[in-house]
Amino acid sequence: MKVFKNKRKTSLDFNRKRMHFEISSLKPAAILLLEMALVVFLAFGVVEAFGIRLTVPGESMEPTFSSGDVVLMNRLFIKVMPPNTNDVVVFLPPSNLSAQYSIKRIVATPGDTVQVKNGKIYVNGEAFHDKAQTESIVDAGLASSEITLEDDEYFVMGDNRNNSEDSRYETIGNIHREDIMGSCWFVVGKDRIGLVY
Repeated sequence: MKVFKNKRKTSLDFNRKRMHFEISSLKPAAILLLEMALVVFLAFGVVEAFGIRLTVPGESMEPTFSSGDVVLMNRLFIKVMPPNTNDVVVFLPPSNLSAQYSIKRIVATPGDTVQVKNGKIYVNGEAFHDKAQTESIVDAGLASSEITLEDDEYFVMGDNRNNSEDSRYETIGNIHREDIMGSCWFVVGKDRIGLVY
């Protein structure tokens, strides 16, 4: 015959030592987490502003860029400051927003008058000072007559003047500031690595 003993229930002991969390011990961990979040945020911001990588499509920007070169696009400054002549910009053609982005050089800015005659570009009646090596222009396209740009319009051309679909043609035309995604500031290519001029 088994004898069952009543197990005595233990009562709660309120005199036990309580565990204490001191705020000061959590402070270093909180500071570390905050610093890590800040570094990740800043890194993401820098990449989003200055480090968008694009591959150059086609030969329209030769000799500045070759097809397949990788460029870094700056999205921040283009939103803060208006683009200037000779800036190399990335944009989506306004006539076909589903098209691939284009990379071209700004030749004329809002309010300017642009014309191509005798193989050269004239802005406000003066020969355009090109930062890139370019050829004499064979086809003036729409710019055979003077074009005056509206308040938010830009006239862009590829550096490979005779092999570029740009503002001289109706498929591109004058582009608006809102169409400009950013400007190219650094290139990694077969022939060169460095800042875009």
